[in-house]
This record gives sequence, C-alpha cells and structure tokens, in this order.
Amino acid sequence: MPAPSAEPGAPGSRPVTVALTKAGRTKIRYPAEPVRDDGTRITVRAPWAAPGVRDFGFVRFEPGDVFTEHYWRDRWYAVKEVRSGDGELKGWYCDITRPAILADGVLTVEDLDLDLWVSADGSSVLRLDEDEFAASGLAGRDPGAADAATAALDELERLARTEALKGLRDLLT
Repeated sequence: MPAPSAEPGAPGSRPVTVALTKAGRTKIRYPAEPVRDDGTRITVRAPWAAPGVRDFGFVRFEPGDVFTEHYWRDRWYAVKEVRSGDGELKGWYCDITRPAILADGVLTVEDLDLDLWVSADGSSVLRLDEDEFAASGLAGRDPGAADAATAALDELERLARTEALKGLRDLLT
C-alpha cells in the first residue's frame, strides 16, 4: 500500500492524470493536483476538464468550475465536490465506479454508469443513469460488480439524505 502523500505544493507531490474509462475505453483524461493520499482515499483537485458548458438541467458545469475529487481504492464510488470559479458550492457529483487504481502518476477509474447528484443545500438528491446501467449488460457479465455498484449508489444516497448532509460531509473529512 502506498505511503500517504504530502500536501499540495510540498516537495514530492507530483501532478497526476485522471483517466476515466467506460466499457474498456478512455472517456476523458485530465491533469489534477494531488491534495491527499492516505493509502485508501486519494483526493485531487482539477478545473472542469471538458470543453464548454455541460447543462444537466439541475446543474451546469462550466469553465472556471473547480472539482475536488475523492477516490477510494476500496470503495465502488468517487465523490466530486463542485464549486464555481468564485468558490460557491454547487453540490456533489458522485460516480459509481470500480475502486480506483493509482500507478505511475495515472489515477484510473472505471465508470459503471450510475451517478448521484446532491445539491449544495441537500434539497435535491437525484439518482442518475439507471437506464444506462441496466442497458450496459453489467448484471449479466459481472453480477458481483453490478451488485456492488447498486449497493454503492444506495449507500451514497443514504449518506446524502442524512440531516444537514452529515453523512456525506463526514465521508469527505
């Protein structure tokens, strides 16, 4: 297991490349600044990496937004805190993924289609892309992974629905 890393900017901290894969293909790659690595959870910070604006209807991701992304080596999800360029919290975008792998400066995460959006005030908790997950065929190809993915989505939703988002906030501290 890797040793915990230094705080950002400290000697020894190196940028990493986040590689998000889906169905065996790279969906997106982008540079990120390491924030912390305690051997289990890896936290990085990166600006919105896709070109232009992505409007989901319930939130807009746009140039200038900053994502503080939390990945686990032993959990089936990633939680991304999203802030506008002026620092205002927009909310948390949670990806259901296989556990993260960090090797040779590349943080690889396999997207399993399921997502959860939690607004900054907790008033909106949305399960997303369940139709894509069902259509992916993962349940037939890898039932254990499909069960782990569904359980991870349920866990995150439960944490997000706790009073004042306490469960989700505790997860990230």
